[in-house]
Amino acid sequence: MPKRLLALVLICLSLVCLGLAAPVRAADEGAAGAATAAPFDGDLQRLAEILGALHYLRAVCGSNEGAKWRSQMQALIDAETPSGDRRSRMIAAFNRGYNGFQQTYRTCTPAALVAIRRYVEEGSKISRDLTARYAN
Repeated sequence: MPKRLLALVLICLSLVCLGLAAPVRAADEGAAGAATAAPFDGDLQRLAEILGALHYLRAVCGSNEGAKWRSQMQALIDAETPSGDRRSRMIAAFNRGYNGFQQTYRTCTPAALVAIRRYVEEGSKISRDLTARYAN
């Protein structure tokens, strides 16, 4: 098993325990050093956005997890090793997820709890689908 794939599998296992799993890396650097788009970049960006939302929502709902979701995002970036625009888009998606809920929720509400549950479910589905498709 390649080293990156092993690292991603370990990240996936840790996230599965949390109810959310991370996908695997499959993009290569182009000849000029610019990152080429992976076929699953949209899913990675959505997963990054979900991690950002969870980072904010779980904190506002008193989970006492600290930087757990931000750390999971960093682990995803470390495993995927995107560069240039790919990296910027992933980080922007995380920040968009965080900022979107920061502007909406100042306290934990029943709607925030529903959003947490839905994001965990969606993130888990994205992860399962990506792992099934690309981690062979």
